[in-house]
Amino acid sequence: MKAPAEGMLFFEERVYCRGFHRVAGIDEVGRGPLAGPVVAAAVVLPPGAAPAGVRDSKALTPRRREACCDTILSCAEDVGIGVVEAETIDRINILQATFRAMLSAVEQLKHPPQYLLIDGPYRLPTDLPQEGIPKGDRLCLSIAAASIVAKVHRDRLLHEYHQLYPMYGFDRNKGYGTAEHLAALRKYGPCPLHRMSFRGVPAPRGDGRTEHGDASGEGQAQ
Repeated sequence: MKAPAEGMLFFEERVYCRGFHRVAGIDEVGRGPLAGPVVAAAVVLPPGAAPAGVRDSKALTPRRREACCDTILSCAEDVGIGVVEAETIDRINILQATFRAMLSAVEQLKHPPQYLLIDGPYRLPTDLPQEGIPKGDRLCLSIAAASIVAKVHRDRLLHEYHQLYPMYGFDRNKGYGTAEHLAALRKYGPCPLHRMSFRGVPAPRGDGRTEHGDASGEGQAQ
């Protein structure tokens, strides 16, 4: 029986057969939180590489994600990370901010990729050949690797933000709308890291709200 990582190489191998060798998997994390940035990663794995334990980041414990991230960084040909902060999310909306973070991650690669495999039914505004794969973080190894790198990077940022604003519990909720976080918002109001356009974040009456905010945060802040 193939190891899980080896069984997720179908999309990469199909692209390799078409003559593309630098294939970047792309995924993001942080679309739903009430605070903090949206973070995307682009990961180029060597053809045939199947780093052990790699799968959708949401299926891993924090400790396993950290270990897998180290493995990915040690074996990847290239890794890029894109970060778009809350102020920009409020200005251009979360979907456009997600695309901007993904493009930024691609631009941060040391060498341009030849083909993009993107989590979700999306096309990025670039001339690079690309394919959007719904639930790609579960099905495609490069995308799963990108999901892990993005998640670990964002979690580390939120731990740093916790030192600046400890009252919100960012080290635990990662900016999602948990009961603890919502109670802190009611008591202290928002900080500069909060997405003022998201429901659940206190704002002046009549301020615009987006439907993308998730105030529940259940199961999201692991």
